[in-house]
Amino acid sequence: MTAQSEIFWTIPAASLLSQTQSRLEGLTESEAAERLLRFGPNTVTEIKTGRFLTRIAKRISNPLVAILLVAAAISGLTSDFASFAIILVVLSFSIILDVVQEHRADLAAEALRRSVAINADVLRNGKLISLPVNKLVPGDVLELRAGDLIPADGIVLKSRMVHVNEALLTGEPFPVEKRPGRCETETPAEAFNALFAGTSVVSGEATMLIVVTGANTQFGRIAAALDSNQSPSALEHGVNRLGVLILRLTSFLVLFVLLVHLALGRPFLETFLFAVALAVGLTPELLPMIMTVTLSRGAVQMARKRVIVKRLAAIHDLGAMNVLCTDKTGTLTEAQVTLTGYPGCDGIDNDRVLLLAGINSRLGSGIRSPLDSAILQRCPSKDIEKWTKVDELPFDFERRRVSILAEANNVRLLIMKGAPESIVARVGWVEHSDGTQTPFDADVRARLDRWHDDQAKKGQRLLAVAWKPIPGGYNTIEEADENDLVLAGYCAFVDPPKAGADAAVATLVNLGVTIKVVSGDHDIVVRQLAETLKIPSAGLLSGSQLDSLTDTELAARVEQVSLFARVTPDQKLRIIRALQARGYTTGFLGDGVNDAPAIRAAEVGLSVEGATDVAREAADIILLARDLKVVADGVTEGRRTLANILKYVRMGTSSNFGNMLSMALASLVLPFLPLLPVQILLNNLLYDLSEIGIPFDRVDQNDVARPRAWDMSEILRFTLIMGTVSSLFDFVTFAILLKIYNAGEELFRTAWFLESLLTQILVIFVIRTVHLPWASRPHPTLVATSFGALIVALIISLSSLGYPFGFTVLPTHIVLAIAIIVFAYLMAAQIAKRFTRSLKYTV
Repeated sequence: MTAQSEIFWTIPAASLLSQTQSRLEGLTESEAAERLLRFGPNTVTEIKTGRFLTRIAKRISNPLVAILLVAAAISGLTSDFASFAIILVVLSFSIILDVVQEHRADLAAEALRRSVAINADVLRNGKLISLPVNKLVPGDVLELRAGDLIPADGIVLKSRMVHVNEALLTGEPFPVEKRPGRCETETPAEAFNALFAGTSVVSGEATMLIVVTGANTQFGRIAAALDSNQSPSALEHGVNRLGVLILRLTSFLVLFVLLVHLALGRPFLETFLFAVALAVGLTPELLPMIMTVTLSRGAVQMARKRVIVKRLAAIHDLGAMNVLCTDKTGTLTEAQVTLTGYPGCDGIDNDRVLLLAGINSRLGSGIRSPLDSAILQRCPSKDIEKWTKVDELPFDFERRRVSILAEANNVRLLIMKGAPESIVARVGWVEHSDGTQTPFDADVRARLDRWHDDQAKKGQRLLAVAWKPIPGGYNTIEEADENDLVLAGYCAFVDPPKAGADAAVATLVNLGVTIKVVSGDHDIVVRQLAETLKIPSAGLLSGSQLDSLTDTELAARVEQVSLFARVTPDQKLRIIRALQARGYTTGFLGDGVNDAPAIRAAEVGLSVEGATDVAREAADIILLARDLKVVADGVTEGRRTLANILKYVRMGTSSNFGNMLSMALASLVLPFLPLLPVQILLNNLLYDLSEIGIPFDRVDQNDVARPRAWDMSEILRFTLIMGTVSSLFDFVTFAILLKIYNAGEELFRTAWFLESLLTQILVIFVIRTVHLPWASRPHPTLVATSFGALIVALIISLSSLGYPFGFTVLPTHIVLAIAIIVFAYLMAAQIAKRFTRSLKYTV
């Protein structure tokens, strides 16, 4: 059927009836049954929940995890059961926690399906019956009334005063009018004749022809977007790149040792075990646990600030985020129509204008619109309760106004409110604040038109209010009576910005986060809001303009545009994809069904308390306080988390690489292995345990001042420089032990084991900060874990407890020499870190 076109509302109703092979009386039961088989049930695409084993397999495919699993397997085969158990426990804990956390996102589609009406009134065999919405098919004719949820996409065949709330789909907070007729626009938000699944009828009645059902609806396409695989997060990208880096370093070092040792005629088994120990020693076994603990602590900190974290990796991604795309309604604004004023024709608020508007709103038929509710909230009920309705000319799309004949104390007034252009055309007089009236001439009209335009530019929506006396004998009114009215003034409405939103925007901008407003509302409203909140604005793209751009063209322009208006859910998703194509780490903050695909696609999906179920379930982070300041706090916490993860990465990779490089090179010239395999693994284990306190460590201000990313070139540079400096001091230690003290195998291994651990552990306090070590206080937990591991190393080296590992007791003079070497190394490390810590900031 050509009627399945995405822009079906541009096709005349008669053509659509023909294309759907339907009629005004609806389908027959047999026709509907055949179509149900052909098109399937009217349900959105079901999101398939990932199986437990599939989720685990996805994480095992991560290069770093794969390396650790290979290291565990090798450790087990070589009888190093301690390393085998530690690696498996750490990986199991991290993987299971991640799987459990991310399982909640699978509820998004279920929440989406629950949002659609359960039953609908449909014409079958010419009779109106109630059917479950999953039985509806293209060509069905429905009867809709106020309060109904719309179960499919289609067009209006007949209508009477129909207003539809499309806020969840388009972001427009005001009800929109719907009427029959062909619509030329290709934008769903501007299609006055189209009805979309998931929206609701606010007032009036309509007859609807269903054109699209199930997965082909706008609603269904949102579900399909949620069903697609979520893009890898910034954390996953970083860990993947780190895994590849470690794999390359490990492969190079291990192959180098194997080939050279075998070329020198060394025993194969001894060489193999030594190479295996090097490989295991190069892998940061505790990185998954360090990340999990760090992220979990971040989640606890954010929970105290009323932020629920559903996916732990999102905390890291929030710190790396450099672009925040946010919907307007409900996030930057209150999503509640507010009456901001009721000015008379002189521009000053006039209580009489409010009273007349209140009488009209209270006595009007049908479900009250948000505009009526806003008026009645401000108008004292005692002043309008004495008025009764005599007659009414209701609102419709053509009239764009509603007239009420009201009576109180034997006085009858025709009170009209509606679109200013509709009211002004029927005005003959202007009422002033003192009650006097003057003719409504061309000069007055020009002045009011200018004022009206100024208010529109400020984001105000206006309703004009007019009246005229009606003789007591008249009990009905007709359109002919709507003339020669007295213009009393206007009611001005706005969806106001959230309190404190401007300060929160300023904070985010100062943190280096670029804010882009992505809204379904009009461009004038979006521009005005950006000006009010002082959002840096570099340009605006409308939905129609965006449709004219290819993905490549959009990616080229998206950096220069900060405001997007009248955009659809698909277009919001395209904007996120375009930003990601340009290398940005994106966040999307929204609360409606229309925001769900973009929330899911962004590295950081954010929603708020009170948002639709589907938005909350698609989000990674939910803000319990509807305040952008919470986002700013979360950004800071995310950067603190990332800073501590990168501390471990830098320290772990550089230390492990330096030690393994020293052992690999020393093994080529020494007549014995510099450390036995079990000693290498013990060294690596103690060092990793010393860094367990890193998740709790304090961070420097510069670590949270700007967005940060995993810069693998900087990590590699840090690893090579700091690892080489460490190796140089290792060789100094080797020379002193061999040339000055003539150390044997056990004494050499014990002394170097102690020197290696002292330098690795103490240098933590040097390279954890860009400042001098004593200028940045570490967290007590890090101090405790570091010195705890240090004490264990000293006990093993200075007592008989080291005998089972092949060590001996070190004499005092060698311990003093090691202390001098360690002190010199720390000074050198303080100098060397200046050439390594060139942080990558992203803007």
